[in-house]
Amino acid sequence: MTKEPPRMRAKLYEIIFEADTPAGKAFDIALLITIILSVIAVLLESVAGVRIRYGSWLRDFEWVVTILFTIEYCLRLVCVGKPLRYARSFYGIVDLLTIIPTYLSAFLIGAQSLMVIRALRLLRVFRVLKLVHFVGEARELRAALRASARKIIIFLGAVLTIVVIVGALIYLIKGEEHGFTSIPESIYWAIVTMTTVGYGDIAPQTPLGKLLAAAIMILGYGIIAVPTGIVTVEIAGAARRRISTRTCPQCASEGHDPDAAFCKYCGARL
Repeated sequence: MTKEPPRMRAKLYEIIFEADTPAGKAFDIALLITIILSVIAVLLESVAGVRIRYGSWLRDFEWVVTILFTIEYCLRLVCVGKPLRYARSFYGIVDLLTIIPTYLSAFLIGAQSLMVIRALRLLRVFRVLKLVHFVGEARELRAALRASARKIIIFLGAVLTIVVIVGALIYLIKGEEHGFTSIPESIYWAIVTMTTVGYGDIAPQTPLGKLLAAAIMILGYGIIAVPTGIVTVEIAGAARRRISTRTCPQCASEGHDPDAAFCKYCGARL
């Protein structure tokens, strides 16, 4: 049997994790505003003119926000029943990554730019504003991508084989005198051409080379459509169901059915 959390810890959990209560919603909205201001500060600091005039203020603000986020992260670990499970979850990892760059900047110059990772925390806006339909769509998309992973990996393996063969062919046809100095360089050209990026730094000039380039360009259009079709089929086949914004007090997992009494991930009572 899972022990009931102490009153203070339960209240803290309600404020930090739940978005259905006034206090929880106010906390989450304040958190989202702080995240937005923090990301804006990081972006502004990268502008030379702003950095020269307001750099020290922006850095002080970033440290204040980081300290607040550190306290918040520790409180999340304290008030949840299974802290390690939360720490290993998607949001737990994101919460940790949002505070690490500032501390790294004390030893590694430029590491503070990685603080834009905090933008990932804005994904909570769907739960905070009770946009559960968006949460359901996100879960459905994630399930479709997971189901498509093996097919896409096999597909990418086939594409890699094709570009290696085409790279070797163009190297054999054109040679070093036309800019194809090696097979790896030719493979790079094949990838750029197949994906229709077309940097133009290397280009075949002879009719045979242009014919091969045209063939790989046309093949590229068909290849681009394949992974899209795979994911689309999985999305169409994914089951649609309603979910709630409740989180588990033990593992902080979300996405439970509205009538669920127990967590589907750890079995704790909701």
